[in-house]
Amino acid sequence: MIITDHKRIMPHYFLKLNPSRPTFARDMTAEERAIMMQHVTYWSDLMNKGMVIVFGPVMDPKEVYGVGVVEVETEEQLKELIENDPATGINRYEYYPMRAVVPVK
Repeated sequence: MIITDHKRIMPHYFLKLNPSRPTFARDMTAEERAIMMQHVTYWSDLMNKGMVIVFGPVMDPKEVYGVGVVEVETEEQLKELIENDPATGINRYEYYPMRAVVPVK
C-alpha cells in the first residue's frame, strides 16, 4: 500500500487467464463449463466486495482469454485469490503490477 497526501493507494494488478488450449472457449467439456461458471461467481463475489475493478473474456480471434484488474493490499493476497479460483486447476494465470487510474472513492 502506498500513502500520498494522507490517502491510501491500493496496489492494482492486471491478471490474464490463459486457457489450457486455444479452442477452450469453443469446446469446453460439461465439467469445464461448470468450473468456469464457478469461476465467474467467484470473481463476481470479489467484485461485490470491491476487490475487483473489472474482469471478463477477451474475444481475440486467435484465442479467447480472460483478463481482470484487481485492487489488493499485497501480492500475497493476490496469489491467494488466484489459488482459490476454481478455474486455476484447468487454466493458467499470469499477473503484473499495474499503475491503475481509477475514480476517487
